[in-house]
Amino acid sequence: MIVTFLRWLQWTDFFSTLRDWLYSYPVILSLHMVAMSVFGGLILVTDLRLLGVGARTYSISDVIDGLRNLKRVGFVFVTTCGVLLFGCKADEYGFNPWFRLKLVFFVLLVIHHWVFRGSVYSNAAALDSAPQIPGRAKLAGGLSLLLWFGVICAGRGIGYLHPSLEHGITDPRPDSTQVMPPVATESLALNRASSAR
Repeated sequence: MIVTFLRWLQWTDFFSTLRDWLYSYPVILSLHMVAMSVFGGLILVTDLRLLGVGARTYSISDVIDGLRNLKRVGFVFVTTCGVLLFGCKADEYGFNPWFRLKLVFFVLLVIHHWVFRGSVYSNAAALDSAPQIPGRAKLAGGLSLLLWFGVICAGRGIGYLHPSLEHGITDPRPDSTQVMPPVATESLALNRASSAR
């Protein structure tokens, strides 16, 4: 069922059109990486402040509350680009162990946010009034750094670890009967673009 869904998603009109445009995937990937760098920088500043080793001239509440909206915008942009990238090559990503590992880190980050939201991220003013940074705040910052580092490493692994070739996909569009391994899907747009010239 999962395989069927991935193939359906990849070959919807929207993602087929997006994939057929020669420059769409590299442009979206570039935007994703730039946005991830900016978003990651905001996360890094926040976590280092919670650990007490960075941005010490600012209060914890200034850092957390001041960067909250920027991080939300960054997260939405990064996620949107990520969904577009996934949809273009859903069948390939679905069998990539690095992509699955990345999803695991995202689930852990959701749990992390749920656990520490009330005591740390929504309670920054109380952290400022404490004589020293509470252990729970340092724990939140340290775990956040480790989990986001895992997301980044898994994301880079996606581009360098090919899935098994046994999961071939068939282009369901009427003008094609070609069967391809997942790693060859990106070449479909290039071949069609060349033949159209």
